[in-house]
Amino acid sequence: MATKKLTVVISQSQGKNPAKHQLEEELTAALMMEPVVDVSLVPHLYDLSGDHTGTIFLRSLPGDSIVLAWMYPRATRWILDRHGMKGRAGVTLLKNDDEDDFEDDRPDNNEPDGIGSVDVPDRKIYCVDLRDHSDAQVYLDEILRIANDKSVQTVDLMSWIQGQPKAEQLQRYLHSTSTIDPSNAASENAGDIGQFDHAVKRRWYPVIDYDRCTNCMECIDFCLFGVYGVDKLDRILVEQPDDCKKGCPACSRVCPENAIVFPGHKTPAIAGADGEIGGLKIDLSKLFGAPSALDVAIRERDVELVDDGREAVGMTVGIPKRRVEKQPQERDELDDLIDSLNDLDL
Repeated sequence: MATKKLTVVISQSQGKNPAKHQLEEELTAALMMEPVVDVSLVPHLYDLSGDHTGTIFLRSLPGDSIVLAWMYPRATRWILDRHGMKGRAGVTLLKNDDEDDFEDDRPDNNEPDGIGSVDVPDRKIYCVDLRDHSDAQVYLDEILRIANDKSVQTVDLMSWIQGQPKAEQLQRYLHSTSTIDPSNAASENAGDIGQFDHAVKRRWYPVIDYDRCTNCMECIDFCLFGVYGVDKLDRILVEQPDDCKKGCPACSRVCPENAIVFPGHKTPAIAGADGEIGGLKIDLSKLFGAPSALDVAIRERDVELVDDGREAVGMTVGIPKRRVEKQPQERDELDDLIDSLNDLDL
């Protein structure tokens, strides 16, 4: 039997940044020439609705896949999980320039602390951050390394991915957001690319990392806008994503496990960076009198309530008591440093 090609999905950037579009184009053109992969492009994963053709395509994909997006891999993985594209996290060899600065202090990533996803098939999804490198060849080398390690059988893709490979297909698909020289992709051996509707609007909603989520329900208690609900298994879920208030990450700030991700937020811990960045032991609010994460979250929620024509509630509703009761971590050198700074009475 023929060897199945590894599916590579490129999630396109939201804006019109020419450098980002150029990287997408270079990757697409190069991958179309490779016999071991099938490449498809979809609009930005975060902006896809449940009934978008790109979402339906993602749900249909069998076997292992590589997904490249302009987000942290953790954000990409759990957006895919929400869309029904489930799988175990595949490990890539790519590293960004800052990765060594933020080691994951959590326990072994293969043994998550949270409740986990449900109905996860036995396959791997490799999530790659397109922001890490500007050289398409870096990504291409890693994709081909993964693809060449795979030995799976042929499975038909969606019916709309069909026809003979043509360079003008790539040009037609990308013309609305970028320009590409079709001669670079022309080849009798080039592959097809998926074709999907580009009509999406920018969205803002929380994404739950179920490897970290302990189902404590702090978020549903704190959020007063009907965003959260529970499923048939009494597990927390984002039930009404479009009821979330654009730009507000308050629920992420009060989550005891840093399990709520807003991929578009400027703060790495909220946007889906690995590690305990959101809960660093160096509490600057204690050192310099800055507001705590809870104080900021309450203020953000009150602003949205007032904008919604409602009354601010401050500390009177949904304050996360379980966050306060969370067991402290063992002391280490950082704790000693903080104590030393406090003794200096700065």
